[in-house]
Amino acid sequence: MGNLWASRPRLANGSRGGCPTFDHLTEGLPFMIRALIFDIDGTLIDSVDLHAESWQVALRHFGHEIPFERVRAQIGKGGDKLMPALLPSDEVKQRGKEIEQYRLELFRREYLPRVKVFPRVRELFERIRADGKRMALASSAKAQELEQYKRIAGIADLLDEETSSDDADESKPEPDIFHAALDRLGGIDPATVIVVGDTPYDAEAAQKAGLRTIGLLCGGWPETELRQAGCIAIYRDPADLLRQYDHSPLAKPLV
Repeated sequence: MGNLWASRPRLANGSRGGCPTFDHLTEGLPFMIRALIFDIDGTLIDSVDLHAESWQVALRHFGHEIPFERVRAQIGKGGDKLMPALLPSDEVKQRGKEIEQYRLELFRREYLPRVKVFPRVRELFERIRADGKRMALASSAKAQELEQYKRIAGIADLLDEETSSDDADESKPEPDIFHAALDRLGGIDPATVIVVGDTPYDAEAAQKAGLRTIGLLCGGWPETELRQAGCIAIYRDPADLLRQYDHSPLAKPLV
């Protein structure tokens, strides 16, 4: 089957107007998950607080004192969505790129060395690989950061595809990054792909791309908010998903 996503005509805004649909093939029929798309920050690696602190410090450097919890609530978005939620529009327009670059360099220098992988991430990926499923990363991180995250998580050799913020016009909760991941996976039926993420922004973006989401609590979001955003199942962390794998949506036929 050809790449149905890539073959869709572009709209005036440059998008392809949504995911290809396969409803005539799958409607009402049980099917197994064939591929997973993973977020990484707060899902596979323990980095959410570090990102929040680096943004808080960077914004303070530019004269904006913003409470930590308010900043943390925006982590999971890219800078293009995070800054407008925290700063006046004029400031974003005039200094947004400068602020984002300062924050990126600060994070790489001061915070990246402190990022740790959550327990049993590699074992989970090995279990999924043994099950014959494909795996991709879809992160709001820059491509250079993503390379370091893969090393920290120890999963580079287990991935089929990856997408970063460099592949998306807009970051989560817009669906661009998941559209790119589906494209890289080769026109696979979105009904047979599931996203694993830790924020409502993951679930909202996935839903816009026609994908379902498994939520993990290790990023710090309450279960109620993940379910309200559309997560079909919730687990504590990657280790908990691995323990319950055989009873999870990854191993059971879905409709």
